[in-house]
Amino acid sequence: MKINKSLSILAICGFILLLNSSPTFAAKWRENYFPNTELTTHNNTKVNFYSDLLRDKVVLINFIFTRCQNVCPMETARLVALQRKLGDRVGKDIFFYSISIDPEYDTPERLNEYAKQYQIGPGWLFLTGKKDEIDELRTKLGLSIDDLVISDDGQLDHNLSLIIGNEATGRWMKRSPYEDTAVLAAMIGDWLHNWQSPSSQQLASYDQAPKLDEESHGKYLYRTRCATCHSYSDSDEMLGPNLSGVTERRKEAWLRRWLKEPDIMLEEDPVAIAMLKQYNGVRMPNFQLSDTDIDSLMLFMKEQDSQ
Repeated sequence: MKINKSLSILAICGFILLLNSSPTFAAKWRENYFPNTELTTHNNTKVNFYSDLLRDKVVLINFIFTRCQNVCPMETARLVALQRKLGDRVGKDIFFYSISIDPEYDTPERLNEYAKQYQIGPGWLFLTGKKDEIDELRTKLGLSIDDLVISDDGQLDHNLSLIIGNEATGRWMKRSPYEDTAVLAAMIGDWLHNWQSPSSQQLASYDQAPKLDEESHGKYLYRTRCATCHSYSDSDEMLGPNLSGVTERRKEAWLRRWLKEPDIMLEEDPVAIAMLKQYNGVRMPNFQLSDTDIDSLMLFMKEQDSQ
């Protein structure tokens, strides 16, 4: 039987952390640890971090800023997919919070526009506040960054981690938004809620476990980078255009450049600018793909269009 080693290690690490969640251990990560910082939501409502957002809740928290043109758009899009995976549980027994690390620029109005761009559903708040207090929150949550500087063009290489946790039990895990959406959904929707009891969907035996797909590098890149916003089927939920026939609609040189430097093309290429407007201002991130990566993605897309 083939074993997904990375997933197994991930599961073991998360399980070990959850085992440490004794009542005494849990109490350490409650009101005596987390500050009750005042924040403002994208709906222009004042809230307190601990008493209103955290206490007795299962939460996902990340830090973003709306001027970011690289990692933040991708991270937000990945969380949109996660929110859809969890369905109406978000806002009921799971809550998402995205806090700006650029609070002077990210007013509630700008955050509200950002939320609209990504078609954010109920149960997900974008928040701003005082910079020094937000810096303290990042440190408390283990997501701090030394010497954080945002350039004039809004660029920044910053922490791409997020944190999920159950405040009442003290179970907290740092994760990456690039992890498989189904894995993240299981962690926050199952492990953090009732990890000691068997799931109602538990397989009777390993013989019934789904087989792992053998995938090319191009398919891997598509699944982890592109599929968050694009698909090869019509769907109103996607944040970007349908990719069916894209290698026939666009010249190869254009596609290769688009994959290489979308940020530059969004400033000067008429087709790219028109797509940005058509798709609600959601920017294509620059994934810093190598030429080999682009070759693999082009091959994958051509194979899809030939089927």
